[in-house]
Amino acid sequence: MEVLNKEISDIDVDINKLLNKSPSNESLKKKKDEPVEKVELRYFTPKEVADHNTCDDLWVSWLGYVYDLTPLALEYRGDILMNPIIKNAGKDISHWFDKTTKNIKMHMNPKLGCMCPYTPDGRYVHVSPPVPCANWRPMVQKPWWEDGKYCIGKLSQKTRKIRIVNTLTKDEHIIEVCSEESLNAIQERYIKLNAHAKGYIWKRLGYLLDMDKTLEENNVKDESKQFEMLGMDEDEYLPVIHIYFRDDLSIA
Repeated sequence: MEVLNKEISDIDVDINKLLNKSPSNESLKKKKDEPVEKVELRYFTPKEVADHNTCDDLWVSWLGYVYDLTPLALEYRGDILMNPIIKNAGKDISHWFDKTTKNIKMHMNPKLGCMCPYTPDGRYVHVSPPVPCANWRPMVQKPWWEDGKYCIGKLSQKTRKIRIVNTLTKDEHIIEVCSEESLNAIQERYIKLNAHAKGYIWKRLGYLLDMDKTLEENNVKDESKQFEMLGMDEDEYLPVIHIYFRDDLSIA
């Protein structure tokens, strides 16, 4: 009897240890309430997407986002079901998807008399066949259009051009930027043309620009529509931003 009581007390001790080690409801709630750090996606111009148009470097966009499908193309290299995607490399394929559900569109197949995936360029990877097929086996947990790992940024809904004048070297560059991005993001684009871009201050008509704001928020208006209405070439009247060197060569 004493041995049995000792074994029961030992079990109680072990259970208490486990309960003490397990996270309490309060700690779980605290962990749940902790803010999740969001990664800010960069913007891409349609031209930047169009530059990645091969099976070894394959980008597409749909419903406002940009996706790098190069890993998918490499994984399914030689598969005939990759052909519709390769055909549309560098393009926007929003017409493949439903804006409400964010999933691929469905349509009534007149021959089969049932709803089938809408595939205007032919069936592609991860899309089930319209009729039962003995050799069809979905091998992935998520189809590629639902897998967030391929998303690399947002597609700009409106791009514009600006002229950047370096007051130190007198160099001038015209670059296409996204209207949604901040001047800090535009500066990152300009670094390709000037490695010391971060060593400059940016001004427009003598006023210091806020690098955390967009061009529009800095009162650099986009007047391209007005120029178009008047039949004027907007490239001749681009807004000019002057950059001034801060004498700090350590910034590069």
